[in-house]
Amino acid sequence: MCGIVGISAETNVAAEIYDSLLMLQHRGQDAAGMAVCDSDDKVQSRKSMGYVRDVFQQRHMEKLTGNYGIGHVRYPTAGGAGKEFAQPMYVNSPYGISLVHNGNLTNSKKLGNELFHAEMRHLKTDSDSEVLLNIFAHELGKQREIYPTAEHIFKAVNKTHIRCDGAYAVLALITGHGILAFRDNNGIRPLSIGVREGKTRKEYIIASEDSLFLSMGFTKLRDIEPGEAIFINKQGKLFSQQCSENPQKRPCIFEYVYFSRPDSKIDEISVYKARMRMGSSLAKQIKEINPDHDIDVVIPIPDSSTTAANQLAVDLNIPYREGFVKNRYIGRTFIMPYQEERKKSVRRKLNILDLEFKDKNVLLVDDSIVRGTTSKKIIEMAREAGAKKVYFASAAPAIKYQNLYGIDMPATSELIASNRSNDEVAKEIDADWLIYQTLEDLIETVRFGNPEINEFETSIFTGEYITPLVENYLEELEISRKDELKMQREKSKSNRG
Repeated sequence: MCGIVGISAETNVAAEIYDSLLMLQHRGQDAAGMAVCDSDDKVQSRKSMGYVRDVFQQRHMEKLTGNYGIGHVRYPTAGGAGKEFAQPMYVNSPYGISLVHNGNLTNSKKLGNELFHAEMRHLKTDSDSEVLLNIFAHELGKQREIYPTAEHIFKAVNKTHIRCDGAYAVLALITGHGILAFRDNNGIRPLSIGVREGKTRKEYIIASEDSLFLSMGFTKLRDIEPGEAIFINKQGKLFSQQCSENPQKRPCIFEYVYFSRPDSKIDEISVYKARMRMGSSLAKQIKEINPDHDIDVVIPIPDSSTTAANQLAVDLNIPYREGFVKNRYIGRTFIMPYQEERKKSVRRKLNILDLEFKDKNVLLVDDSIVRGTTSKKIIEMAREAGAKKVYFASAAPAIKYQNLYGIDMPATSELIASNRSNDEVAKEIDADWLIYQTLEDLIETVRFGNPEINEFETSIFTGEYITPLVENYLEELEISRKDELKMQREKSKSNRG
């Protein structure tokens, strides 16, 4: 999962892109970057590994001048980890295009072969973002226009849609021309646009989440539609067009469960309200399955489960307590690359308040259970703090399958629920009782915010994928996402260095 932002304004935008990336930091902590274009049609860029605050120092910001630009925060989804995978990625023909991407192409290997053998384009990495950049650049170059109009650019987006399978929310800076945004024809990954009044013209922001708009002085216009493209030229004029032949709105439901900030709205659905409804749904299920429960207290595992846990406690009429103090300078364990690092990080990230656990039957609430590493360690901490019984509730259903659309899920064999029943998972994480949200209830709680959405991307729960799959893609992904192989690649890389 990554975060992207683009801004077109009357004055220098680098500082506002920097602030925007700070507010999108939860979507990626591996690398950050930005590119801006000035009035002389010169692009300045900076990207590197690390947090936003570490990548951009004062000396870098002073060189990043221009009134339109794009930015990116990344954690690895396809390709490897390293500075060469940081974005924006750049290709000099045609015009000079810088691109940032959130998502994952499922046919990137096939497209990479086409780019090399049929279109004579050399790729420096195995990143699907570089593939997407070169596909779009090739299609735009085929327009044969020195001064491309919005119509020419939209034709290139249409051809890109036809060739690319998977999920992608994209921002591209076309040097000397403006900023382009487009979203895959299923709208799997989020993208919104906001506006504010400048002194002489309207100024625009496009980002993965709209939660940052208000603090930047922007008002949300709308979500970019699946398959739609928006082009803002360097004078600040906005053009939009539907560039897909068969767009369908199928947003990723895990955005509402885990990734997005609670103050965001995605496809007009409030993440905060959706999580409240998840809590109510869990409470209803507990009442039905175990009406004589002996839960003394509800405690969330911060942060993305707190809203659901609070509402669950209200509906059950049970005290809600914050029994864990979170160290906010430790990265999200879900995104950490290796099992051993995740195990060590749990205790560093969470300190426990013993008084909220001692001699109590505790219901712990989390947004989801992926590998089970964090859940098991937290239950162990709760027992050490004196809890009599430890129950566990997940706001999401059991995760059993890989994600192909921009979430770096582990190999299926490393998912704790992939080949276990609910009772077996409970035993594995040492919970006295485990309750999962049902998929039907999850869909209902999210869809309530926008009944016009008929379908969500839910493949991590069902194993049913909504885009075409290249032969052997799942098998190759299964191998590449195993922790053991990731560690071998890192060791090999270190030895070469």
